[in-house]
Amino acid sequence: QVQLVESGGGLVQTGGSLRLSCAASGTIFRINTMAWYRQGPGKQRDLVARITDGGTTVYSGSVKGRFTISRDNAENTVNLQMTSLKPEDTAVYYCYLRGATLPYRADNDYWGPGTQVTVSS
Repeated sequence: QVQLVESGGGLVQTGGSLRLSCAASGTIFRINTMAWYRQGPGKQRDLVARITDGGTTVYSGSVKGRFTISRDNAENTVNLQMTSLKPEDTAVYYCYLRGATLPYRADNDYWGPGTQVTVSS
């Protein structure tokens, strides 16, 4: 069982910054990818940024240059530094992890409950 807990969401003005953090706990043998997704009102859940265990990152076009994803493999945490925030960044942000709980188990997908980010104009 893997649990993900996000923190750091909140209300910020346009142009402001926020830092989201996510901590994974439970029985974890291997973590491959960690990522942040978001789901705005009436929209589907989309990838914001992901990072592999080797540190390779991918960003959505809408956040590239403004957001930075990082992870601490020793602590099983992933962070998302968000700058120059815009009203269209308003969404529930979800932490995601793909990994395995035991060495002979296949990888599974795990999600956090989400944290609200609201950017006021």
